[in-house]
Amino acid sequence: MRQKLVLEASDCALIMAAAKEKAREKGWAVTIAIVDEAGIPLHLERLDGAIPMSASVAVEKARSAAVTRRTTKAAEDMVKDRPGTAALPRITVQGGLPIIVKGECVGAVGCSGVQSHEDEEIVAAGIAALGL
Repeated sequence: MRQKLVLEASDCALIMAAAKEKAREKGWAVTIAIVDEAGIPLHLERLDGAIPMSASVAVEKARSAAVTRRTTKAAEDMVKDRPGTAALPRITVQGGLPIIVKGECVGAVGCSGVQSHEDEEIVAAGIAALGL
């Protein structure tokens, strides 16, 4: 029988702390979302000043990265090349990254509130805290 790796609450706390630190260091008001491998939310924080809509977008970016097992930037680039893919049910805007451990997706992190490449910078800082 196969064993499955999963994100634990302590992993989410570590990711969130590092992502929030990066956002605060830059002075960015964002929402950060962490989901499991199926895209189910595990942890969400909307920092002071982040617009309400950023909460939904952050979760959807994370969900999209988890269920597709790819970055939302990759999806964004795909839409540019193949506009028909825009109809697929996922967010195709940079700012979501899957968390890959031993070749398997265990979840994803999404961020919304600043420029998309800045959202991804925050997400990457959070995932880096896991030391993978």
